[in-house]
Amino acid sequence: MRVLHFFKTYLPESMGGIEQVIYQLCQSGLPHGIESEVLTLSATPEPSSLMLDGHRVHRAKLDLHIASTGFSYSVIKRFRELAAEADVVNYHFPWPFMDLVHFAAGVRKPCVVTYHSDIVRQKYLLKLYQPLMHRFLASADRIVVASPNYLATSEVLAHYRDKTRVIPYGLDRASYPSPSTERLARWKAEVGERFFLFVGVMRYYKGLHILLEALVGTAFPVVIVGAGPLELDLRAQAQALNLQHVRFLGRLDDEDKVALLQLSGAIVFPSHLRSEAFGISLLEGAMYGKPMISSEIGTGTSYINIHGETGLVVPPSDPHALRAALGTLWDNPGLAAAMGERAVQRYERLFTAQRMGEQCAELYRELLAEKSTGA
Repeated sequence: MRVLHFFKTYLPESMGGIEQVIYQLCQSGLPHGIESEVLTLSATPEPSSLMLDGHRVHRAKLDLHIASTGFSYSVIKRFRELAAEADVVNYHFPWPFMDLVHFAAGVRKPCVVTYHSDIVRQKYLLKLYQPLMHRFLASADRIVVASPNYLATSEVLAHYRDKTRVIPYGLDRASYPSPSTERLARWKAEVGERFFLFVGVMRYYKGLHILLEALVGTAFPVVIVGAGPLELDLRAQAQALNLQHVRFLGRLDDEDKVALLQLSGAIVFPSHLRSEAFGISLLEGAMYGKPMISSEIGTGTSYINIHGETGLVVPPSDPHALRAALGTLWDNPGLAAAMGERAVQRYERLFTAQRMGEQCAELYRELLAEKSTGA
């Protein structure tokens, strides 16, 4: 079976959560006989095609970028050609230009839409986009969402419940590097042990400004890994608040990230808006057996992190509640350890890449069987 994934960005050029999900889908499909390819946009698309760990990545020229939406003149022809060779097309939503490509290319292949997130920030543009969005989602044979929480709270998905399936994102721990003894020792000497760790891109919905407010008047050590558009503002905020116990480490490679995950005492994930639809780095914390602190925003974060079981869930945008949660885990290491153990057990039960691959392969085969019988 051949599956074509289509999204505006992808590895190795872009390293976000959706890109990681697509990568895991490609890799986890291999044992089920699924040959995956990815079509994406790139400002520097040479080479236009490359192999990445067993699957092919095709890159079309990015010509224009407006309101987080990439546009490409050449991608329609490229998409039509690649879709003609595929058995299933798997779109990754949201990307409004993708909807236009879908209709302009006139492809009649079975199609699945992986619904990563509602459109949250572009409210005025959303009003203009809604007719096209609903036409596109209505045309999909299946819609996949990563958590029952998101399905229950999305006003958009409420229109398509009958064809929406919940398939949680999954990670393969074996695909993560094992840090060397020397690397672990170096980080232990630099940041210590039993600190709170945040990993992610510094975007508007990550709630890091709330975390910094919560740390005022405390001595909880916090390590922040990542970069992004708000990095300078957040560093300035931390300096203004005299938060000397907060370390900004910038973007790190995977071995360094895993070393810090292993050394950390807990994961803090203060995202406060629905733009945080799941939380891959939160799931990485669970995979490494760490207790978690997150906010209740009606999305997959509260499917990964169950309050009182795998960690603590606090109201969004509430630095006082966040400070109390940090104190609870810091003052009760036995409780934190027990939550971390339950977190890794939940990961192994629900969130492995193997399980995601099995469920997606079953969905693709079900769809192809349905099309072949004309159902």
